[in-house]
Amino acid sequence: MEKEPSKKFEDLIVWQKAHQFVLAVYKFTDRFPKTEIYGLTSQFRRAAISIPANIAEGFKKKGKQDKVRFYNISQGSIEECRYYLILSRDLGYGQIAELNNQLEEVSKLLHSYSSAVLASTY
Repeated sequence: MEKEPSKKFEDLIVWQKAHQFVLAVYKFTDRFPKTEIYGLTSQFRRAAISIPANIAEGFKKKGKQDKVRFYNISQGSIEECRYYLILSRDLGYGQIAELNNQLEEVSKLLHSYSSAVLASTY
């Protein structure tokens, strides 16, 4: 039995997990030094927000290639966040293991979702 297609982006597990990652990044970066407010804090949050935002935008695009282009932008933002996690750790701003796990899950889900979109026959 085939699953009914999602009606809105909020129904997508990948979007839900990406949104949870953004919330976690906000909590994590709240503890950063105030001197980082226009630096790492701002950059990290912007990149994190870009992940679910591009999933949402791609969801409503009509063609497969157009959809996947937005999902690819999300993947780029995932890699950017990977770097910000490393930098945060190396600067001594906190433990990153849980955020790393969340980000890895989003990355895998997004890869699978993008592949499914490309393989679909709609």
